Amino acid sequence: MSDPAPSNLRTRSEALAAPLLDLQARAERLARTLLLGGHGRKQAGTGDEFWQYRPAQLDDSAASIDWRRSGQSDAQFVREREWQAAQSVHLWVDGSAAMQFASTTDLKPKADRAGMLAMALSILLMKGGERVALAALGTPPRIGALQLSRIADGLISGNDADYGAPDATGFLPHSAAVFMSDFLGPLAPVEAEIATSVDLGIKGVLFQILDPAEEAFPYQGRTIFTSMGGAVSHETLRAGDLRDRYRDRLNERKHHLSDLAKHAGWQFETHHTDASAQSALLWLYAALEGRR
Repeated sequence: MSDPAPSNLRTRSEALAAPLLDLQARAERLARTLLLGGHGRKQAGTGDEFWQYRPAQLDDSAASIDWRRSGQSDAQFVREREWQAAQSVHLWVDGSAAMQFASTTDLKPKADRAGMLAMALSILLMKGGERVALAALGTPPRIGALQLSRIADGLISGNDADYGAPDATGFLPHSAAVFMSDFLGPLAPVEAEIATSVDLGIKGVLFQILDPAEEAFPYQGRTIFTSMGGAVSHETLRAGDLRDRYRDRLNERKHHLSDLAKHAGWQFETHHTDASAQSALLWLYAALEGRR
């Protein structure tokens, strides 16, 4: 039976697309502030040394196909050059339940800030000639409006896990990486993926995003702490008594992340959701510029 009210379909479709369009619009405005400030790259890198073959994708042009290599199998291959790997950036953005936390209605969840920064950074990098990939999509770094749309779509798709774990599968050797998370879950997966990345000659950034309450721990009296996924819960009658121990453990974790990044040749930064998104984007962009 057909829908008796086509307008309902349009309304539901617009509601479904609204978060994606909102993310893209805010990210473009944020990226524009840096471009107007003169921070954009003037020219992309060049080079023509052969790097590797990769399977052709649907949006690869016929001109990019290496027909001689493709003729040796049933698949089609693209011949990638070294500069394409060197000018590729992989983004892993934590989509776990923990990133949905916001301590007040005046603040957006950590996931919102992470998504906007990742999207704005992608815009800036692509305008500078870089190829960008979102780890969650499992696709190679690409450039262009279609890739930006794919990234935006991937950024608004979360998961039910309490905490996220980075995934460096498919990262190109000698490329760059950004791991964006609150890093409040187990650190062993983070350490493992950084080790994998270092073995591939990848330089990168650990960018920690915290709600200000996660830094200040402003709780007093009887409080029930529950993880965003609901798997962990703890009740205390004297939350204030936990403040110093909590802050000590958080600082230990931040120092560990900083040391981990330093030993890998990466950079580490902590950003709070009540701080300037523009300053955070500038730091991220400068950090990636410093790898070159």
